[in-house]
Amino acid sequence: MKKQTFFTGVILIGFGLYFLFQQFHFTLLADFYTWPTLLIIVGVGFLAQGYLGRLYDFILPGVVLTGIGIHFHIASKLDVWPDHSGIFLLLIALGLFLKYVKTGAGLFQGILFFAAAILLLFFDRLADWAGRQGYDFTMISNIWPYFFIALGAYFLFVQRK
Repeated sequence: MKKQTFFTGVILIGFGLYFLFQQFHFTLLADFYTWPTLLIIVGVGFLAQGYLGRLYDFILPGVVLTGIGIHFHIASKLDVWPDHSGIFLLLIALGLFLKYVKTGAGLFQGILFFAAAILLLFFDRLADWAGRQGYDFTMISNIWPYFFIALGAYFLFVQRK
């Protein structure tokens, strides 16, 4: 197993700078003294270990944690930013795509999460459009949690055999 020196180094430097700036009341970064910033620091640590340490399994958690931290910072500042669960699936898809670029594995799962994210992000607009066309999407919105559960069970119990 390779040493996780990049991960540890980035985390310690990042947290050190975070607490140092906070201690000296560095006002330029006052909006960043929140928990999403800590998520970004940990995510960047994972990304550094993934890319610089060539442990590509660290890319996915790095993208997800960094993305969630950035998402919460942007969502608190911009009203137009979608504060929706589809964003989290989109981050997972992005992480899987970036991991695929380095390892050649995970493309199908990335596409699957990307499709689910797009569906979740735009479902309200699609349902409104379908309603204007005379179609009722209430059954689909009631069924899709079961679809996610069934698909997850497939990957856990059937696909791995």
